[in-house]
Amino acid sequence: MRKKIMMRHMQIETVNLPLARPMAEENGTRRAVTVIRVALEEKGFIGQGESTPVAHYGESADSVCRQLFAIREAIEQGLTIEQLQKDLSPGAARNALDCALWRLNTALKKQTLWQRLGIRPPASVICAQTLSLDSMAKMAAAASHAVAHGAQLLKIKLDREQILEKVAAIRAAAPSARLIIDAQASWSGLDLHSLSIALLPYQIATIEQPLPAGQDEDLQRFAHPIPLCADESCRHSGDVAGLRHRYDMINIKLDKCGGLTEALAMAREAHVHGLRIMVGCTLGSSMAMEAALPVAVDAEHVDLDGPIWLAADSSPYLTYNLGRIWL
Repeated sequence: MRKKIMMRHMQIETVNLPLARPMAEENGTRRAVTVIRVALEEKGFIGQGESTPVAHYGESADSVCRQLFAIREAIEQGLTIEQLQKDLSPGAARNALDCALWRLNTALKKQTLWQRLGIRPPASVICAQTLSLDSMAKMAAAASHAVAHGAQLLKIKLDREQILEKVAAIRAAAPSARLIIDAQASWSGLDLHSLSIALLPYQIATIEQPLPAGQDEDLQRFAHPIPLCADESCRHSGDVAGLRHRYDMINIKLDKCGGLTEALAMAREAHVHGLRIMVGCTLGSSMAMEAALPVAVDAEHVDLDGPIWLAADSSPYLTYNLGRIWL
């Protein structure tokens, strides 16, 4: 029997990353995040990828690891990035592998990711700082603290409670910052047009995902006085065309779409259909955020602040300062 030749060696690791401070969310308070890391070694070169399982899409650390172990032999025998897109569905497992393969391939060719893609990196990009869901007073205080330390763009997590009051308090605390509202798909049943008009004085740059995915048909029935951004409604490039009459922008997340390859495809598809781009993230280290930077340089809004929530970051350490990621 012919022995199978392994071109690569693949390692899979589950890592628990404590947060520097609790993050309040609609479904509870988070104090740590579990990430999956993949390392690929070939000819002495190493490529790494990190992903965060997304519970909203039915993922867990166990389910992602099962996907990775199932495809491990094919990866070690030389599975390509192109083949990977067919063999794994969008999600965290494919993201970790896709990013690891991009990094491995660039290392093998002794290039940087920027050189491989033919993109000239800017000196820095403005990065949003997230205000987690909390009381009005605490969110206003968090906004004040963020801008005092240089934040220029704030992403506000909101539910249905005290929408206008919280936005007014945050705007008063951060009069010069750009504001993005993340409605977390929680505004069903509200008069969205009247609410949008009421929010106009606060100079909101974008409202993200006001209605649940699959229940957002009403968005095409009124003009958007404030641009709307699709998050859960836009998971991969195949979703983009159908959103152009409901949204003005899409939020591209590598964990959601399955890696840099699909993220680049989403960006291209968005341009075809006249949709603007936001690049977002789940919680994770600089290893995960760095992989999204080639898409971020062409985005209107960048929300890659995952590492600033961590008690300790991981290599390659990105520099977050004065509301920017410095490249």
